[in-house]
Amino acid sequence: MTGIRTERAPAGAAAATDPAAELVAAARLHPTQAQRTFRAVLDALARPGTPGRLPGDAPGSVPAVLLPVLALADLGTGICVADAAGDPENWSAVAGVATSAPVAPLEEAALVTALRTITPDQVRRLRRGDARRPEDGALLCVPISDVQGGGRTWRLSGPGVPGELAVAPQGVPDGLLAARAEAVAAFPAGIDLLLTTPGGRVIGLPRSTAIVEEDG
Repeated sequence: MTGIRTERAPAGAAAATDPAAELVAAARLHPTQAQRTFRAVLDALARPGTPGRLPGDAPGSVPAVLLPVLALADLGTGICVADAAGDPENWSAVAGVATSAPVAPLEEAALVTALRTITPDQVRRLRRGDARRPEDGALLCVPISDVQGGGRTWRLSGPGVPGELAVAPQGVPDGLLAARAEAVAAFPAGIDLLLTTPGGRVIGLPRSTAIVEEDG
């Protein structure tokens, strides 16, 4: 990847610090970290709307919203990281090197993380699979401020939800819910969604979950 160097310094040379190499090292999850993250993702999607927590022992330089991609990606899984404007880290390249996964365009990626505000149009462009291959739908990881305290309440129902569940995540990008509704309209094709706070709390919203939004 352009701009990412991981080679060892020559013998006898001063140990120069390469920020990009340090980020790659931080993004290479230990197998136990990856396993716990994988389990947390599965639990979140199996219990829609119920807040869970990603492992807290990942390096602090790695955004929590990026952890699911780092844990789930492999050689055959296209990834896309929408970096925050002005951030020098280039997490897309870092994640590609750390996981050996191919970095793909938004429309082709199986695992997508937004480190900046994602637009409704970008959500609509995500791959959805089809009735024969619903597993080809993308997993989208979106940063939010908190799992509660938002100005609008979502009422969830469907598989994994005990009756009806009310949640009010804070910091959800404008238009996300409507774009998600379009993306899952042809169920079982669709996308799955993970909302993640900076502290690693996570809410899963699989495509099978029905969401009704209301004020307050």
